[in-house]
Amino acid sequence: MYKHLLIATDGSELAAKAVAQGLGLAKSLNARATIVMVTEPWTAVVSGESAIAFPIEDYERSVLQTANEVLASAAAAAKAKGVDCDTVHAKDQYAAEGIIATATDHGCDLIVMASHGRRGLKRIFLGSQTNSVVTQSTIPVLVCR
Repeated sequence: MYKHLLIATDGSELAAKAVAQGLGLAKSLNARATIVMVTEPWTAVVSGESAIAFPIEDYERSVLQTANEVLASAAAAAKAKGVDCDTVHAKDQYAAEGIIATATDHGCDLIVMASHGRRGLKRIFLGSQTNSVVTQSTIPVLVCR
C-alpha cells in the first residue's frame, strides 16, 4: 500500500486535524511521513505601500518562526505516535505547487491535506489550494474535512 505520506499543514486548526489523521494512517500502514508547510513569497503577500510598513526581512523572520513552531509541533505528534517523520519548510512557493513539488522530491506516494470546503463566491475569490493539488498531482490525494 502506501509507504511514504506527505502531510501538508498551514498551522490552522483544520490542518492540525489532517496532520493527526495522516499520522494515524501512517502508523497503521507502518509508513514514513514527511510533513510540509509551504509559505508564499513576500511579493504575493505584500504589495504597494504596504511593503514599506512590512519589510521583507520582517516577513521572512515571521514566516520562519511560524513554520518552525508548526513543524516542531507536528514532529512531536509524529514522535508520540511512533511515526518516522521528516519536516520540510517549502519557502517562497504557492501552496499547491510547494506541496506537489515536496511530494515529488521526497518520493511520497500519498498526499494528505485538509480542505476548508469553501463553495460559491468564497471559492472563486479565495481559491482552493486543495483543488489545485487534487487536479495537478500525479499521486493520490487524501482530503480530510
